Amino acid sequence: MKERRSGATIFGYRVDDPERYGVVVLDGNGRAVTLEEKPRQPESHWAVIGLYFYDETAVDRAKDLKPSQRGELEITDLSRSYLRDDALNVELFGRGFAWFDAGTHASLLEAAEFVRLLQKRQGQLISSPEEIAFTSGWIGPEQITKLGQKYNNEYGRTLCNLAHEGEEGAAPHAVARA
Repeated sequence: MKERRSGATIFGYRVDDPERYGVVVLDGNGRAVTLEEKPRQPESHWAVIGLYFYDETAVDRAKDLKPSQRGELEITDLSRSYLRDDALNVELFGRGFAWFDAGTHASLLEAAEFVRLLQKRQGQLISSPEEIAFTSGWIGPEQITKLGQKYNNEYGRTLCNLAHEGEEGAAPHAVARA
């Protein structure tokens, strides 16, 4: 994603059941054409995943929003205000990314199991601040070992193992993208 100082950016992920989500329809250039919240007959399979970047005009735009039929202010309506002003950008997550909606007990369990399985099979942590700091060179083996020893679990052991891999001359793991 390019650094943007104005407008809004939303993120899309292809799903098989788009009627459960906010949906974005794109033109041939990847620009948003429409945004619809939980459409009965979706025109696209691109779900808006709930990660948003808004510029400083978001607060004033939000003041102009009206409650939906559910009696709530909708984030989709805020994004639509940017779409109307041709200031909405869409970034699509494609192959190599995994996104889970964790809004139900079952989907939360699926997401947790995915993370557990991926971390176990690859020996890499997902979104671990300590691992990111270590692999980026911001902290060294001593610091990550000290941090790992704070946890009496698999997470802590994995952090300590990263330090030992670095001591043996092996390159630290790259951060997993999931």
